[in-house]
Amino acid sequence: MLKGYKYRLYPTEAQADFLVRTIGCARFIYNKLLEDHITIHKEAEAGNEPRRKPPTPASYKPLFPFLCEADSLALANAKLHLDAAFAKFFAGTAGFPVFKSKRRSRASYTTNNQQGTIRIEGGRIRLPKVGFIRFKQHRDFDGDIRSATVSMTKTGKFFVSLLVEQADEPWVPAAHRIGIDLGLVHFASTTNDALFTEKIPNPRNLRKAEAQLKRAQRALARKKPGSKNREKARILLAKRHEQVNNRRHDFLHKLSRRIVDENQVVVVETLRTREMMQNRRLARSIGDAGWGEFVRQLAYKWRTHGRTLIKADPWFASTQICSRCGENSGKKGLDIREWTCVACGAHHDRDVNASLNLLRLAEEIMSSGQGLPDELGP
Repeated sequence: MLKGYKYRLYPTEAQADFLVRTIGCARFIYNKLLEDHITIHKEAEAGNEPRRKPPTPASYKPLFPFLCEADSLALANAKLHLDAAFAKFFAGTAGFPVFKSKRRSRASYTTNNQQGTIRIEGGRIRLPKVGFIRFKQHRDFDGDIRSATVSMTKTGKFFVSLLVEQADEPWVPAAHRIGIDLGLVHFASTTNDALFTEKIPNPRNLRKAEAQLKRAQRALARKKPGSKNREKARILLAKRHEQVNNRRHDFLHKLSRRIVDENQVVVVETLRTREMMQNRRLARSIGDAGWGEFVRQLAYKWRTHGRTLIKADPWFASTQICSRCGENSGKKGLDIREWTCVACGAHHDRDVNASLNLLRLAEEIMSSGQGLPDELGP
């Protein structure tokens, strides 16, 4: 089992400068290789010359001597990332690879742990060609370090994510089940096997910070391009966005951790967030909620704790079906928060009824013998 551990780095000024330059070199190699791939493809279509092989990162070093200063493994991993992007494109699961922007793309590079070059000693971590860097190890791990990804935020903070190989956790038999219905009025409505229901409020982190973000954005727009005051305003705006992101992730991590700790089987609805984001009235609220990130966190936490995660089919009508008699009364608008079943007369809360139906789905799947220690559903 491979698991990532992310820590905050505190490099010296010289180390920070080297990390920034290595990130730039990795981005440069990625863009250069992508440019050459496009050129080779155009040459092959023209048919003027035989198709030549794409260059390697090492072949650029004589032309660009500054690449010799960077970690060679970081440059090699940039090529692997581009190869993976092309593989996804040809498989039809992603679009054509795009060039990485200095301002918009994620600033990071990945290096491998060859012959124990990456190790932790006395509150410091050793990285290739950088040496020991002070960092905050807020949690320990057992396992072998496979690789390290160094990243820099727009506010100038550095982090390292260690990919650690660990032993697989044993599968935990089903003892407690929970159904989770995601929404906007409430972030989630849950029902467990004891029929205890809970409505978890939606924190609306972006909505609460909108006034501060608008002020920071207006202040940035008024500053002269290239001035020091504009750079200060840019950092202030980045900090505001970083606070919103940190609050959202803190909420999602705490909620997903509590759910995984208290239950052995978790069933959650599968939402087509990309299609739902096409609705201009709901796009900002959907993005602010972070449904996709919440399900992603559940997905890796159930695996590392031996739980079972069930993703309901996107067409499973959890909202339309009466949880008492099973009658499907048809599609209901978002403005209908409560309804009464025409067959049995049961009065339902929309979200609680959906979580009950998801819980019933988990019971049906587990009782039919499909409850394997793997992710079930699409």
